[in-house]
Amino acid sequence: MAVAGFSPSELDVTVHENTLLVTGKAQKEEEKRNGNGYLHRGIARRAFERRFSLADHMKVTGAKLDNGMLHVDLVHEVPEAAKPRKIAIGTGEPVQPQVTQQKAA
Repeated sequence: MAVAGFSPSELDVTVHENTLLVTGKAQKEEEKRNGNGYLHRGIARRAFERRFSLADHMKVTGAKLDNGMLHVDLVHEVPEAAKPRKIAIGTGEPVQPQVTQQKAA
């Protein structure tokens, strides 16, 4: 995610249930003005908030800021119970005989 002009202290990355929330709040800078307006403003650093919906079993493991790019590390961890499992296919007669008729007592 491009976050040029923001420092790590101005960014916040949070995860709540299946939602990743990235917010940026620029700290106030002293405005440098000449008589006719701004001398030079540079990159506009407006506050922002971006929400991302995470799929099931996605975990955020970290985040880093490098040259104006915020990198968020995600890992897909599927629990054993949710992984597909192979079912053996048997052949021949069933091991236990099935009851087909019963006499009334």
